[in-house]
Amino acid sequence: MKTKLLMGNEAIALGAIRAGVNVVCGYPGTPSTEVLETVAKHRGGDIYVEWSVNEKVALEVAAGAAYTGARALVTMKQVGLNVASDPLMSLAYIGVQGGMVVLVADDPGPISSQTEQDTRHFAQYAHLPIFDPATPEEAYTMMGEAFALSEKYNTPVLFRPTTQVCHACASVEIDDERYINKIDGFIKDPKWVIFPRLSYQNHIKLAANEARISQDFSAFPYNQISGQGNLGIIGCGVSFTYVTEAMLSVTVPVKILKLATPHPFPEELVTEFLQGLEEVLVVEELDPVVEENLLRLCGNLGITLRVKGKLTKNLPVAGKYSYEIVAAAIRVFVGQEQISPAATTELPPLPVRPPVLCAGCPHRASFYSVKQAMKKSGHKAVFTGDIGCYTLGNAQPLDMVDTCLCMGAGITIAQGLQLAEPDRKQIAFIGDSTFFHTGIAGIINAVYNETDITVIILDNSTTAMTGHQPHPGTGKTMMGTISEKISIENVLKGCGVKFVAKANPLNLFKAVETVNAAVNHQGVSAVIFESPCIAMIKPAAVQQVKDTCIGCRKCIKEIGCPAMSIVTDKVAINPHFCYGCRLCSQVCPVQAIGGVE
Repeated sequence: MKTKLLMGNEAIALGAIRAGVNVVCGYPGTPSTEVLETVAKHRGGDIYVEWSVNEKVALEVAAGAAYTGARALVTMKQVGLNVASDPLMSLAYIGVQGGMVVLVADDPGPISSQTEQDTRHFAQYAHLPIFDPATPEEAYTMMGEAFALSEKYNTPVLFRPTTQVCHACASVEIDDERYINKIDGFIKDPKWVIFPRLSYQNHIKLAANEARISQDFSAFPYNQISGQGNLGIIGCGVSFTYVTEAMLSVTVPVKILKLATPHPFPEELVTEFLQGLEEVLVVEELDPVVEENLLRLCGNLGITLRVKGKLTKNLPVAGKYSYEIVAAAIRVFVGQEQISPAATTELPPLPVRPPVLCAGCPHRASFYSVKQAMKKSGHKAVFTGDIGCYTLGNAQPLDMVDTCLCMGAGITIAQGLQLAEPDRKQIAFIGDSTFFHTGIAGIINAVYNETDITVIILDNSTTAMTGHQPHPGTGKTMMGTISEKISIENVLKGCGVKFVAKANPLNLFKAVETVNAAVNHQGVSAVIFESPCIAMIKPAAVQQVKDTCIGCRKCIKEIGCPAMSIVTDKVAINPHFCYGCRLCSQVCPVQAIGGVE
């Protein structure tokens, strides 16, 4: 055994390797991304790793591997589970042969997501067991338990770390001894083909398994009862960590249940915990999943008990928790008003730092080119956006993202808008990785239904927002091999798009000209703006403001580059931020900006 300082995601990945994982698939999404990347880094020669084109594909590839007896891990964030839910629901009925863990990182806050959805609901909906680790150390060892349970019941298992577990760092004891999983190979059997009658029979088995797993979870070592008294607190997942910290300043005796497996609900253990209690406070992030299960259990058993939590407004119904939030709720619950002075120290508010496109980001030039093209043509337009760095195009002064729903929806939302308002131009923005993720089906739909829209593909040669992972258009894989690049242009033409043009968005004149041609084309048209993310290139000649600057501030007002500011009534460019994209020099009306080595 050796101790390492690890990020939670690194601990999870090393836990999966220790548990003998054979295949790892996923799609990058904060806060889950580093799990797959860490497996790839430490995989040796006997673990297959891939970034799949989307979460549905990842889950299906992993399921195929698990059919053979291989241990498979799938990684994604909570909104990715929406994409993967179709095969997941059916796979719950079909089952697996080898252990299969579906890691879904929830994002309370949300810090980097469209939703605060709670994956524990999916566990209940799909009748699947779920693990909810409280710390990186626990997540490391719990991965082995998850694979073992999956194989015991031949079922996929959900694993739900939240942002605070994924990105926290802790000293973790690493076991070098690795479980060696034997792969038996795929054995032909009618059970692998889902039919209505088989689904009915398997639904009955699912219910029976849930009851047995509930009993197993009642004896699960990560579920623990401590303390005593007539007041009780249940802490689920990372919330238990906040409870532990808050209890250091509480002098009232309290009985505590640490819950790491919220579904199937460990009823025997919870019933034991409730003995002698008059009130229970449930502390859990996102939705009142445990709270509702506790109320149901009390109703079924006729237990008279006051249950407090989100439903009673004792804790916030949204957002991530903190020590301060949980400690305040516990003080009210136990009737203890005083707390140690150190815990009441108020910190000054953090400065406001709204997210912006990086200085030199080619997306800024792409948005500005389309904006200028629309001004030049006089067209009224709606700009539908998508998920990625380019969502930040909604901010002033660009103001070029009117809608943003989910991955790939920019293209299809534009189609719906065009049907309702055919006199307005509908222009959809989508990134290169997102195009492969869920954009292609929307393109096919638009061509098939002869919809008049323009699609702008922002090709910066990477999956930038989640940490610059490769995708099919880059020709690189997580196994370290170089594959055939999938051409976005050829895909568009193969789907039947008649107008496809490429342009460099940093060449403003040419970019505006190309967009105008695309928008004036009747039917589906596409412009591929090709320019790499600044994180993948070295800065070019930085830009410098000359003495001829008249202080009109057009460059700042129109493109909003964070490298630019006002100094003594004239524009100044910070050379440490500038990447030499030259967009500002093309915008300046008096040519007062030029390049300097």
